[in-house]
Amino acid sequence: MGKTGINFQGRSVECSCNRPDLQSQLSRCNSVRVESGCFMLYERPNFQGQQFFVKRGNYPDMQSEGFSTSIKSCRMIPPVTLQLNLYDHPLGNMVELTEDSPQIMDQLCSPEMLSCSVLEGHWILYELPNYRGRQYLLRPGEYKRFSEWGAMSGRVGSLRRATDLY
Repeated sequence: MGKTGINFQGRSVECSCNRPDLQSQLSRCNSVRVESGCFMLYERPNFQGQQFFVKRGNYPDMQSEGFSTSIKSCRMIPPVTLQLNLYDHPLGNMVELTEDSPQIMDQLCSPEMLSCSVLEGHWILYELPNYRGRQYLLRPGEYKRFSEWGAMSGRVGSLRRATDLY
């Protein structure tokens, strides 16, 4: 999946599962080819730091894609059905999603999403509308605060299913 240089130059590593530390095999990873499925890439080992979603396709220069650093770990996203519940405050309004939403604030009454519950599947949360800005992977489970998915605030602009079908 990863290559050390831009445009698929240099050594490569094949990934078909979660890889918490790619540094031991590649000092730098700047291009990615995804043969099938979906992955979340991370700037630091152990699935930490800035995240970037990739699906089937070629990514010859990750920096031109908006990923500002070398890839240090990756997580495979399994294909399954999807359902997500969003809450604008702990006991407040709830929105249930099973489809992508380019403008999530149109569905919430508050400008922030304070908690969510991922019932099925994996989702990519974007801080800006229309699938732009920082990305965060939401895996199945409960998120009582935005810090649990790695964000600095509960500001959410859009959500997309983690699938290679769009």
